[in-house]
Amino acid sequence: MNKELLRKLPKIDELLKNESILKLLEENSRTLVLESLRESIEFYRNGILKGSVTSITTEGVIDLSSHLLKEKSKMHLRRVINGTGTVIHTNLGRSILSERAIENVIEVAVNYNNLEYEISKGKRGSRYSHIEDIIRRITGAEAAMVVNNNAAAIMLVLDTLAKEKEVIVSRGELVEIGGSFRIPDVMKFSGAKLVEVGTTNRTHLYDYENNITEETGVFLKVHTSNFKVMGFTEAVSLEEMVALGEKHNIPVVEDIGSGVLVDFSKYGFTYEPTVQASLAKGVDVVTFSGDKMLGGPQAGIIVGKKKFIDKMKKNQLTRALRVDKMTLAALEGTFKYYIDEKDAIENIPSLNMILMPAEQVKQKCNTLKRKLQSKIKDCTFKIDKGESMVGGGSMPTEKIPTYVIKVSNNRLSPETMEEKLRLGETSLVARVYDNELVLDGRTLFKRDFDEIVECFRKVLE
Repeated sequence: MNKELLRKLPKIDELLKNESILKLLEENSRTLVLESLRESIEFYRNGILKGSVTSITTEGVIDLSSHLLKEKSKMHLRRVINGTGTVIHTNLGRSILSERAIENVIEVAVNYNNLEYEISKGKRGSRYSHIEDIIRRITGAEAAMVVNNNAAAIMLVLDTLAKEKEVIVSRGELVEIGGSFRIPDVMKFSGAKLVEVGTTNRTHLYDYENNITEETGVFLKVHTSNFKVMGFTEAVSLEEMVALGEKHNIPVVEDIGSGVLVDFSKYGFTYEPTVQASLAKGVDVVTFSGDKMLGGPQAGIIVGKKKFIDKMKKNQLTRALRVDKMTLAALEGTFKYYIDEKDAIENIPSLNMILMPAEQVKQKCNTLKRKLQSKIKDCTFKIDKGESMVGGGSMPTEKIPTYVIKVSNNRLSPETMEEKLRLGETSLVARVYDNELVLDGRTLFKRDFDEIVECFRKVLE
């Protein structure tokens, strides 16, 4: 029986003459078509030998190869629809770029550009010149530069200002960020020597002053943006630390983390320190991320006193950590909106979603619910109040009032629906809460509503 079935396996040469395969060859890479055919035949061969395949047809082999080809042709890094309500979702790519940022990226990606060329002088220029002026304007810094992420920014700052010197930092600020990356480990790679002072919950000014030695290179303050210590706590203010730094001629560096440029307390949120406020208080160097609260691409932004930034630009590490033309283009496009705060809130997706009034979210939910009810008949959809999250390690205690669509189905459990939606051709990521599938309208875009309906239709087929 096995031998008979094995003899029925079609040959590659024969399959390549089949009309369906000829059509696939017209639309796809020949290499991928051949790979898919070989894998399909191998699947049937192994099945026959194991006894799990008891019949075989040419059409079956072609159908499987077509499916394999489709999977091979997909991009691995691809679009996802975020129904979780977490705005800056680290696992889903953090901040979505604004239209101006995207347009700027496309413009420099498809054309030659002046990345390191001064058009006015006709000679080599610096890639940092394209964004330094706009960053300085927005933050009030004397100088600025950009590297590939905030961990790299901290490493470059400490390597430049405190290599083989001591860096004094509060024990309560030795945070771990996503992916088990820890501030002490980043410091170690910079060549700086960590000096922990104070305790987890209380650090005083004298803790810093009592640990100053001839080897002290930097006072480091790390904003604990991804957690909060509550209760019996004490921390040294920036003003106190700056005064101590000036007294002993020691630069003060602050890692502010998320890169907040808008005072969110004006919009009903808990106050989150801004980059501008830190610089105004006299901090020498501030580092922050580009793809969190700033709402731009992944980048580590360094701002502060010119004498320190100039040293960093000359550090040999800078070349290893530098950003490319696409990141610079996206950053410039993002920062341009911050010239007018209203423009930033309206046009930078992350800011817009965070600050979107709950009633506006409710309107989106109503629109989507009507579309779903008109096409999906065996599900129940109801709108209810909920809570969104900022995400990305930012504002961890902040709950944003929102509206959600709760979905239930008699045939499929919420967990099964969640899995099927996530694994669909277009991945729709929802969450399960209190035995219901939940879609948070805050992170859904109207442009995706028809596709969301189609996702549900395919799940319930």
